[in-house]
Amino acid sequence: MSTYVLVHGAWHSGQCWERVVPLLTAAGHRVEAPSLTGFGDRAHLLGPEVGLDTHADDLVRLITEADLTDVILVGHSYAGLVISSAANRVPGRIARLVFLDAMVPEDGESAVDVHPVIQALIDRAAESETGWLVPPMPELPPPMGLFGVTDPADVAWLRSMLSDQPVLCYRQPVRLDDPAARLIPRTHIHCVVGVPEGIERRPVPALQPDGSPAQVWELETGHDCMITMPAELTELLLKLG
Repeated sequence: MSTYVLVHGAWHSGQCWERVVPLLTAAGHRVEAPSLTGFGDRAHLLGPEVGLDTHADDLVRLITEADLTDVILVGHSYAGLVISSAANRVPGRIARLVFLDAMVPEDGESAVDVHPVIQALIDRAAESETGWLVPPMPELPPPMGLFGVTDPADVAWLRSMLSDQPVLCYRQPVRLDDPAARLIPRTHIHCVVGVPEGIERRPVPALQPDGSPAQVWELETGHDCMITMPAELTELLLKLG
């Protein structure tokens, strides 16, 4: 049995993994798919002080309090920063990092450093009524849709779980200062359909930080592959268990 911790990206909640969790558990694995502070069942905790560090704290607390070890830590989109930060703090508990169509930061980088286009979202938030909330990206024509989701029923379901993201999530830098964290194997899964304009994925180096050859897989779908291709995504994740 392996332990998978699935971490949602910006604006989403743990509910987005609803189609993947039962497939992994049916294969005999333990799965955790928490909602980060400010989202889903933790929406009441939303505030301007919620940031990347808060979400890394969420993961570290979950992993340590449940005494999880050999964790396959999967981060979608913004959560690439979250899993990197959490793994830096508890590297001995992490068996593998999976960057699922995710931001892959270097030490000291924020989300804006990884995707400079995010600065425009922050600027718009600063001019809004709250000054600290970034609303979800709008639905675009197919094949981009709403985070790559185009089926009307799926779009409606996805909308029901989306909420605004605090600006601090994008401004706080990741700290990757524990050499042990660099030894954690990595897998990259790229969703290659309908990539929005302005989002440029960094090339994955041929050698990963632990010295192993890069492991990069692709899914022929949009960004929210856990909704559009849950079976195919699960098949890839099971290869790691």
